Amino acid sequence: MQPWQLPEHIADILPTTARQLESARERLLALFRVHGYELVHPPLMEYSNSLLTHIDAGLSLKTIRVVDQLSGRQLGIRADITPQVARIDAHLLSANNGINRLCYAGSVLHARPDGFLSTREPVQVGAELYGFAGVQADIELVDLMLKSMRAGNMGGILLSLGHIGVFRALAAAAGLSDAQAAQLLSLMQDKDAGAVKALVQSWRLDGMWAKAFALLPALYGGREVVADARRLLPDLSAVGTALDGLQAVCDAFPEQEIHIDLSELRVDNYHTGLLYAAYVSDGHEAVARGGRYDGLGGYFGRERPATGFSFDLRSFIGKLPDSGREPPVAVDWRDMPAAKEAVERLRSEGRAVAVDYGVGGNEGTVAGRLKNVGGEWKVVAE
Repeated sequence: MQPWQLPEHIADILPTTARQLESARERLLALFRVHGYELVHPPLMEYSNSLLTHIDAGLSLKTIRVVDQLSGRQLGIRADITPQVARIDAHLLSANNGINRLCYAGSVLHARPDGFLSTREPVQVGAELYGFAGVQADIELVDLMLKSMRAGNMGGILLSLGHIGVFRALAAAAGLSDAQAAQLLSLMQDKDAGAVKALVQSWRLDGMWAKAFALLPALYGGREVVADARRLLPDLSAVGTALDGLQAVCDAFPEQEIHIDLSELRVDNYHTGLLYAAYVSDGHEAVARGGRYDGLGGYFGRERPATGFSFDLRSFIGKLPDSGREPPVAVDWRDMPAAKEAVERLRSEGRAVAVDYGVGGNEGTVAGRLKNVGGEWKVVAE
């Protein structure tokens, strides 16, 4: 193995792409700012328990762990920024009992990739809202997610909606154990309708619940799914509340293409309610995901309603326009002592000035050269 080789699913970002990503990052953070979201920078590494590795199996598998040489405790390199932001809201910003709107943009590291073509080092960008349980907060975040996708030039967007509350209400009413619910949820995530039906039959559930679980994988499509679910699923208060939330989101985006799937439950263990995702026409995987995760902050000392979304900024690669590179003004290295004041003045004005050492390379493309003309340093065209 050569010393310059990187681990699998880890890659460098070269200048043109790096400029595109940084430009998109600046654009997105400006978008979040004008919607009232404040930027936070959680650390790359924390004690692994703070990263919820012990209570979320999915996060645990993604998290790389090391031993802290100072304390002897186990550290984790973050695989998801959302739990960190929940900790900040619950602990460091606990003096604010109202709404906290927080956003972030930073690298995370996964022990294994999510897919064959996925990176293990996503650049996670997202926004979270704490302190309000109403569906209006979810609508605000869905709106911001869609605007983020447009800012990244992602093209036509499909908004996908689900609600973990429907499944959990049925599981509770049917008297499923935690282990049974987890097993059934796994099959739902695999979209295996036959296996779902066979499993609930093997448990000899009451016919009403067995029928409801078997129906969930078939309840997908457009906006009509909400009405279909009201007609076909058991009349439970929690199910009705979940469907009301889905309907409210549909009503808030009358022109948006929407897909609803009540068995699309690809969530982290901390999600509790409405789920939303954005898809683009040329991709099979969601480019952004979010949802409600009420109560997560309780682990850090303050249980609060919360909703938010995130995405990998690298998914914008290939979608973003070339942000362009302004060719620098060149100055001969031998002229630098005399031209130093003029060089610093140009740089303070935002002009790029590069010292030309006469060895070629990318120094060849310049906007002009700084030369002494009649005792005054001026930029002279090539």
